Amino acid sequence: MSPGTAGPLLLGIRHHGPGSARAVRAALDRAQPKAVLVEGPPEGDALLALAADPGMRPPVALLAHAADDPARAAFWPLADFSPEWVAIRWAQARDVPVRFIDLPAAHALAAPAEDGPDGPGPGDGGAGPVAVDPLAVLAETAGYEDPEHWWEDVVEHRGTGEVRDPPAVFEALAEAMGALRETYGDGGRPRDLIREAHMRQRMRAARREFGDDYAVVCGAWHVPALRARTTVAADRALLTGLPKVKVETTWVPWSHRRLARAGGYGAGVTSPGWYAHLFAARDRPVERWLTKVAGLLREEDRQVSPAHVIEAVRLAQTLAAVRGRPLPGLTETLEAVRAVMCDGSDVPLALVEDRLVVGNVLGEVPDSAPVVPLQRDLTRRQRTLRLKAEAQRRELELDLRKESDAAKSLLLHRLRLLGIDWGTPTASRSGTGTFRETWRLCWEPELSVRVAEAGIWGTTVPGAATAKAEADAAAARELGEVTALAERCLLAGLSDALPAVLRALADRAALDTDVARLAGALPALARSLRYGDVRGTDAEALGTVAAGLAERICVALPPACAAGLDADAAAELRGHVDGVHGAVGLLADADPGLRERWAAVLRTLAGRDTVPGGIRGRAARLLLDDGRLPAGETARLMGLAVSPAASPADAAGWIEGFAGGPGGGTLLVHDERLLGLVDAWLTAVPEGAFIDVLPLLRRTFGAYEPGVKRTLGELARRVPGTRTAPAGAPPGFAPDLDPARADAVADLARLLLGTAPVHAEREGIGR
Repeated sequence: MSPGTAGPLLLGIRHHGPGSARAVRAALDRAQPKAVLVEGPPEGDALLALAADPGMRPPVALLAHAADDPARAAFWPLADFSPEWVAIRWAQARDVPVRFIDLPAAHALAAPAEDGPDGPGPGDGGAGPVAVDPLAVLAETAGYEDPEHWWEDVVEHRGTGEVRDPPAVFEALAEAMGALRETYGDGGRPRDLIREAHMRQRMRAARREFGDDYAVVCGAWHVPALRARTTVAADRALLTGLPKVKVETTWVPWSHRRLARAGGYGAGVTSPGWYAHLFAARDRPVERWLTKVAGLLREEDRQVSPAHVIEAVRLAQTLAAVRGRPLPGLTETLEAVRAVMCDGSDVPLALVEDRLVVGNVLGEVPDSAPVVPLQRDLTRRQRTLRLKAEAQRRELELDLRKESDAAKSLLLHRLRLLGIDWGTPTASRSGTGTFRETWRLCWEPELSVRVAEAGIWGTTVPGAATAKAEADAAAARELGEVTALAERCLLAGLSDALPAVLRALADRAALDTDVARLAGALPALARSLRYGDVRGTDAEALGTVAAGLAERICVALPPACAAGLDADAAAELRGHVDGVHGAVGLLADADPGLRERWAAVLRTLAGRDTVPGGIRGRAARLLLDDGRLPAGETARLMGLAVSPAASPADAAGWIEGFAGGPGGGTLLVHDERLLGLVDAWLTAVPEGAFIDVLPLLRRTFGAYEPGVKRTLGELARRVPGTRTAPAGAPPGFAPDLDPARADAVADLARLLLGTAPVHAEREGIGR
C-alpha cells in the first residue's frame, strides 16, 4: 500500500541518495510487496538477472545505444548506495519479480536530445537536471542556502542504522513534491509527462498481475504524477507516434569519479565516496570517516595520531552544533580535517577529497554480460598483458626491448588510433631513448561507448585498427594528415595497413606543391623510419617516399624563403627549417649525399640577403653547429646582418634566429667576437628602433639560463670596443670590491635585516 493512501507502495527517492536507499530497504522489508517496479529503461529487464551475479560489483551502469549508431547512447549509473540498486537486489534476494518502467530507450534515443549526452539517465529528484530544481526550492523554503545541506539535515542525518518510520519519510517527501508540481507543473521538462504516462501504463499492467501489492521506486518528482488519476486513453495519446530506433543494452563498469561529474555521462554526485561511507556505516559515521582519513594521511607519511582523530571529531560536532545542524556533515568534517590533521593546509586536504570524498572505485561486470566482439577481444588482451583497467590515473613505464612491454605499447597505440584514449603518451622521467615509453592510463566509463563505436571496424583490436587506418588514409585531404597516420601505424605495428597508407602518402606528396606542407610532413616520416627500426616493423617503403620528399624540399625551399614573406610566415618557415634539419639527420644513414645537399641549401639561405633575417640567422647557426661554417665566416655573416645598412628589425630577427634556442647563450659566452658584434650593434640602435626590436631581443635573451645571462652581462663589460677587465681578475669579475657599488645597497640590506633606524629606512628607500 502507498504510504497514507490506498494503492501501490510509491517510494519517491533521490537518485544516488544513501538516506533514500536505507529508507527504501526498510520500507520494502516492512511491506513485503509481490513485485518491485524501478525507474529505468524496460530494455534492461533482460539484463537484471546479471545484477545477482557474483562478478557484478557496483558502481555499474546500464548502457543503451542505437544499434546502427553507438555514439547515440545513454547511461543509467547505479552504485551500492543507489536506491534503485538496493530495490533490485532486495527483490532478487527474495525471488520477487523486478522490472523497469521508464520510457523505453528506443524512444528516448530517437528523440532530439534535450539533456545533453546523459540522455534520459536519472538525476536528482527526477530524470536529470530540470529548469526548476526541486531540492533547491525546498531548501530555500526551509531557509537553507545550500540544497545539499538541507538534504543532509532532513534525510541523510536521520541516522545510519534502522529507519524507524519509512512510510513517514516517503509521505513527507511526496507531499512536498506534490506542492511543487501544483506550482511548477512539469518543472520546465515537458518530456517528463511522456515518461510518466509510460510509467502509469506499466503500473496498470502490474496491477492486473499483482493487484495493488507492488512497490514503485522512482524519483520523488514523479510520485505526484503517478498518483494522479488519468485515463488509459490520455496516456496512450501521449505515447502514440513517438520516434523509435533499434537499441542494444548491456552493463558496463562505472566509477565514483564519473559519478562526481555533473556533465557528460556523470550523475552529478559531488561526493560519492562520502555517500558510500554513509550508506555502509552502521553507526558513528563521522568517527569512522575520520579514522579513514587518518589512515590515508599516515600512508602519505603525515603525523596523525589517535588524539588528532578525537580532536577532529569534537571540532566537527562543535561546528555542527554552532550551525544548528543535527549531525556533522561533509562540510564540517572537512573543515575539522583541515584544521586538526592538515595544519590548515589545503594540499593534504585535496588528497583527502580526491581519494576519499570522491574515490577511485571502479565497478566490475561479469563476463557473461553481452558486449560487442571488439570489447571481448580487448578484455582478453588486457588479461593476457596484465593491464588492468583502473579509474585512478597512473603512469606506466615501458621498455620496448621487452616483449611484454612492446605488446602493451602496440595495444595502447592501436586503441588510440581507434579513438579509445585509455592511455596518453607523456614525457618519460627515466630517459628519452627511443626504446622507452611512458603512458598515463585512466579508464573512463564512457570508453565503453568508444569501444562499441569502433566495433564497426572489426571484431579484434588489430583488425579494427587496420580497417580504421585504411579508411582514414583514403579520406585524408592533406599531406600532413597522411604522414601523421603513417607514423601512428608504425607505432601501432599495423603492417597490413601500411600499403594503403603509403599509396595515399605518395599520391598526396606528388600533388602537393606547398613547400611548407612538404617540410612539415618530412619530420613525421623520418620519425616513422626510426620507429620501424626500434619496433622491428618493416618501414622500408617509407624511405623512398621520404627521400623524394627531401629532394623536393631542397629544391623548393630557397625560392620559397625569398618570396617576400611577412613576419608570421617567416617564423613558420624557420620552424620548418629546424624540423627538416632534424629529419635529414635521421635520413642521412640511408642517403649519405642528402646531408651535403641540405648543407648547400642552408648556405644558400644564410648568404642570400633577400631571405628574412630570422631564417638567415637560423641557417647560419645550424651550419655552425654541424661544423660546416668556420668561425671567421660566421663573424662575417653576423657583421653583415647587424651592419648599419641593415634594418633594426631584420638584424634583431637574425640574432633571434642565430642565438635563440638551446645553446645560443653558451655560444655567445665562448665566442667574444660574436658577442662583441652583438654588443656593438645593440649600442648603436637608435632609440625609436630599439623600442620596436626590444620584444624580439627580450624573447631571445630572456630564454637563457640565469647563469648564462649573468656571464653575458659580465662579459659585456670587457668585449672589444667597450671596457677591458683589469689584470688578474677572473673572467667576468673585478679583482677587488667596489666600495661605491657596495655602499649603494648597504642601507637597503639593513632595512631587509630589520636593523636600520627609521631615518635610515627612508634614506634607503630613497636610494
